[in-house]
Amino acid sequence: MITILDFNDVLKRHQKEAPVQTVPIANEIGIDVYKTLEWPNDLSGMIQKSEEYAGESGYAIFVNASHPETRRRFTIAHEISHFVLHRNLIGDGIKDDALYRSGLSSAVEAGANRLAADILMPWRLINSAIDKGIDRIDALAVHFNVSKSAMSIRLGVPYES
Repeated sequence: MITILDFNDVLKRHQKEAPVQTVPIANEIGIDVYKTLEWPNDLSGMIQKSEEYAGESGYAIFVNASHPETRRRFTIAHEISHFVLHRNLIGDGIKDDALYRSGLSSAVEAGANRLAADILMPWRLINSAIDKGIDRIDALAVHFNVSKSAMSIRLGVPYES
């Protein structure tokens, strides 16, 4: 079972440059990741125990293949966050809708969103990008392969297109 300290070590190995790759992080902590086309647009992703699909941890993440790559990346980071922070709440699976609501408390979902942002947009890499002149929300979003909305929320700055 991975601890928060172990996970921080995993992150250090994978957060050397932007964009941070989510699938290798999931794989390193024993989670296999799959894209699925059979889902409605309002379902973003899920994590569940799975004998058939699971990695070494016993869990698998499924993401909606019809969603943009930036959304899939955030969804994978969000599901990794549930695994790291809330494994005891996963039960038979956690399905997250398009607004990352799963039926879990809003505090649990907010915690998963915060860790997902930390995974994809670590402050050290954001500050480094800004120091290199990548300082607009849209440019930072492209650099980190996240949505403009995710980057504006991370920076605490409203984005106007």
